[in-house]
Formats: sequence, structure tokens, C-alpha cells
Amino acid sequence: MKGEIGLAVVGCGTVGRIRAVLARHYPAVRWIGLCDIKENLARRLAEDIDADFVTTDYRELIKRPEVNAVMVCTDENYHTGPTLAAIEKGHALFIEKPLATDIKESYHVLTEIQKSGVDAVVGYSNRFRRRFLAIKERINNGQIGNVHSVVTRVFMNRMVPIATTRRTDQRKNLTPMVVSGTHSLDISMWLMEGKTPVSVYSRSVEKVLKKYGTKDSTFGVITMDDGTIFSMNISWALPEVWPGAVYGIEIGIVGEKGAIDVEDTHRDLILASEIPQGAGYKPEGFEPEFKRYVDFLTSYPPGDMYQQQIWGPMREETYSWFARIITGMKTPHASAEDGHRNLMLSMAMDLSARREEPIQLPLSLDEFYK
Repeated sequence: MKGEIGLAVVGCGTVGRIRAVLARHYPAVRWIGLCDIKENLARRLAEDIDADFVTTDYRELIKRPEVNAVMVCTDENYHTGPTLAAIEKGHALFIEKPLATDIKESYHVLTEIQKSGVDAVVGYSNRFRRRFLAIKERINNGQIGNVHSVVTRVFMNRMVPIATTRRTDQRKNLTPMVVSGTHSLDISMWLMEGKTPVSVYSRSVEKVLKKYGTKDSTFGVITMDDGTIFSMNISWALPEVWPGAVYGIEIGIVGEKGAIDVEDTHRDLILASEIPQGAGYKPEGFEPEFKRYVDFLTSYPPGDMYQQQIWGPMREETYSWFARIITGMKTPHASAEDGHRNLMLSMAMDLSARREEPIQLPLSLDEFYK
């Protein structure tokens, strides 16, 4: 695609707002249309960015003649409809993770993308952080040799699952792996690019978050086709007073010629204040039960605010996608294939934990429903 971008943003919540504000400042985006089932959200954002069109019907927006690119930023359970509508029109696609929350829907979306030939990417902002780009380049250049062992550990403030699950009663697949572990899973799999998972064994626990319809933690071991072992562990049940507002991750990567140790918990930048710090992730209507007075700064994955603008990986990710559309440049974005694989692995971990037994991969789609 050359020339100008006519952008449809479907979903005007926290992430949709960030993307739309960034889009308004990108020179090649000459037209912006917004859609949200909550009309007040869409109209408020439209006023803030001087949008060209507003509706509560994504079909009406996506079929507009001005549109040639679509960002799907709805709640996790509602990605499929607008994604398929955009594919039908042949528009460039940016889909927030996950591709879908149902494995058959995800596979259907993937096959439609592949058949249509549209350029579709999935939102995984960690790929645009300097540290992970630097690590990826060193691994690609053979600095640590063939990777054979990886351990990933994620700690998250429980404000995130509480805020996420309260928006819907369809919580079956809103697990720590499907919703949030997928980010660290994606970055770990990207750093192990070329390796194929052949088995997974995991366990979960539900104590604090059971009343919200989700698990507290899931820990697992994934084995690759070349024997590489990958330990993937997440707990999103840390107290609301935990200083990390959202995300903290540690990754250890061991190769035949070296190792890389990643400490990304944000404990190197601490704010203590008599003023409450609030929630890192705060969708409309959510107020945390407890106040935090100590904050690990920079733990909000999209980036950080300065003069009412977001700066950081989500800005890089969004603007790189626009450049990709206009110039065809190669970017680090996750593909639709990556997105489907991430969902499959996340749900395979949940299935193994539910059965309390190892799972051999790949699985048929029907196995995920047993």
C-alpha cells in the first residue's frame, strides 16, 4: 500500500484510545473512524482526537470507502467479528492479542487471513522494547550459540485480572496464560524462533481469584522438537498493594556458548509517596479496593505518559505498523501464525493443568474442549 491511511479503530477503551491518539499524530493517517458498543466512550475519544466518523456498529465503519486499515482493540472475547469483517474487505489488520479466546475461532481467523493474503499482525508490544530487540539481535548473531534452556517468570498485580474479568461473564478462557502470560510466552518463543513445541506439562492454583472466575497462577514446562526445555510461569494474583502496577518479568536464556539473564521487574526505579498511585490498568468504572503508595515505575507495558502522550513500546509498535503499511518495511510484529500458536500453547498449558497430566503437541482442535 502506498499513500495515505484511512484508519478504523474498533474498540475505544484503554488500548484503543492509546492507539487512536497516536494515530492522530501520524502524518500518513489522514482519516480516522471510531467504533465502540459504548457510544459514550467512542464519542469522548472522537472529541479528543477530532475523529472523522463515529459509530457503534463495526460493520458500518469497516465498509466505509475511506478505510484501508483496521485496528481491533475490543475486549478479548470480541476480536473475531471485526477481524473477519476487515479480512473480507482486504484491509491491513492490527489485532490486539489474543487472536481470539476460542481456539476454533482463532484457527478460523488464521485460515481466513492466510486465504485472503491480507497483511495481519497481532499486538505484542514487548517485541518493540529496546532490551528485547538487543537480545534478539545477539541470539540471531550466534552470540550464545544454540539455545537449549529458557526459564520465564512473570509476577502481576491482581488489579489486572480483577479489572479484566469484571467486564464480562464469559470468563472460561480468561486465564492468566491466555490474557497476560501470552505476552511473556510470545517474547520467549520469539527469542527461540525456529523451535517447535512438542509437549507441555503444567499445574494451576486458584485461591484468591477463584471468586472472579479465574486462576491465580499457572506454571509449566514446554519441551521443543530439538529437546530444548522452556519453563513458563505466571502468577497474576499478587496483592493490589504490590508496587508493580502491572507487569514484572524475568527471563534466563542458556545457550551452548553463552547465556543472557533478563531482570525486567522494574525494581530499579521506585517511587514512594504519600499520594496514592492508583491502578496501572484502569478501564472505565474500575477502582482498586486498596491504595498503593510505592510504585515500581515503568511497569505499565504500553509505556509511560509524558505531557499527555504515551512514550515507549506501544508507540513504537503502532508507528512501525503504519510505516509497514505505507512502505512495506519489515518489522518485528507478531504474525497471525504467531498469535494462533501463542493461544494454542496457552490453552494447552491450561488443559494440562486441568487434566493434571502432560499433553503431547500438536493437539486437534476438538481436544481443547474435552
